Amino acid sequence: QEGREMASWTSVAASAAVLLASCSQTDAFVTPAAFAGRASPASSVSSRASSRATPLSVYMDAALILQNKGGGHGEIGFHIAKQLKDKGLDVTLIQDSAAKMDKNPFKAYGDLGVEVVQCDLANQEEAKSKVAGKTFTHVFDNFAKDVGTCTLGEVAKNMWGVKSYVYVSSGGMYDAGCPQPMKEDGKTKATGQRAVEEHLDALDLPWTSFRPQYIYGPKTNKRDYLDWFIDRIVRDRACPLPGDGSQMASVTNCEDVAAMMTAVVGQEAKAAKQVFNCGTDSLVSYSAICAMVAKVAGKELKTLNYDPSQFDLPKGSFPFRNTEFAVSADKAKDVLGWSAKNTLEADLPWYYQQYIDAGLDKKDLKFDADDMIMAGK
Repeated sequence: QEGREMASWTSVAASAAVLLASCSQTDAFVTPAAFAGRASPASSVSSRASSRATPLSVYMDAALILQNKGGGHGEIGFHIAKQLKDKGLDVTLIQDSAAKMDKNPFKAYGDLGVEVVQCDLANQEEAKSKVAGKTFTHVFDNFAKDVGTCTLGEVAKNMWGVKSYVYVSSGGMYDAGCPQPMKEDGKTKATGQRAVEEHLDALDLPWTSFRPQYIYGPKTNKRDYLDWFIDRIVRDRACPLPGDGSQMASVTNCEDVAAMMTAVVGQEAKAAKQVFNCGTDSLVSYSAICAMVAKVAGKELKTLNYDPSQFDLPKGSFPFRNTEFAVSADKAKDVLGWSAKNTLEADLPWYYQQYIDAGLDKKDLKFDADDMIMAGK
């Protein structure tokens, strides 16, 4: 009996050695399909493989993140990478080379402990070269803005056979006439992001699309949404609000945005070919944002309501839309079991402190549109 057991373990060890030797350093990832035909004991070596610097995807899921150069979605990739690593996935992040790497969140990538590669993500051949010899079980595409920039969709389908292709779309595609808060079946406009959603479906990928709205976070590189209010309140100026200021907005912490997207892991079948609005379940009104900022800053609340149809104001005069434009996150809560962990009211103290620490309260600003509104009242 003892001899038979020894022979069995010798065979196991030999099979494992053959498997590992067949994987070159440049082919650090192997597909489950390639592994399936081997008579090798995955369970006997999985614990050792998990400690390798570059684990084989036969032992763990491997995720690829495609991250844009910045803007409203600029921080999402950082949090997706962090959360996926915490979930036990092997993570590679390809950062578009147009990003300013000395700025947040990009300069903090070293804290993540994941592989980070830079390239021109709009260049399909260059993007393909960065993943040559590798395969992934999950793709998180936070780059494509139209079909032409969805450079690795066909690779994900035809070469990797991914479990999930998560696309970071946009809540801005909804028609302004949709009932509020907007649901996923609301009427949409023809946009580049909507075309990407249709393209992924035509490829028959197990895609999931998330449509974020207004995002803030600890490493954001687009502070416009909330800074608009702080800029005025710290300078003892009134905040001009379109209408009566009761319009609701979906202003969401980026960690919650990423958490909704990474909730797909382990629930791929539920999420496949689904669209989810990506925003907080705690909507806030324009007036409420003013009041919360004034409280945190220790300033007197001053607001001024106006009729936007009576003024020819330049773009960007107000950070949100004149009319209510907010998404409902009910579907993500019901299907994915997601819930927001953060609220704007709880986050404003640290967000405001970042503003002060950056010296933005001392910055020389012009308020021409505000002055125009005040002159017309």
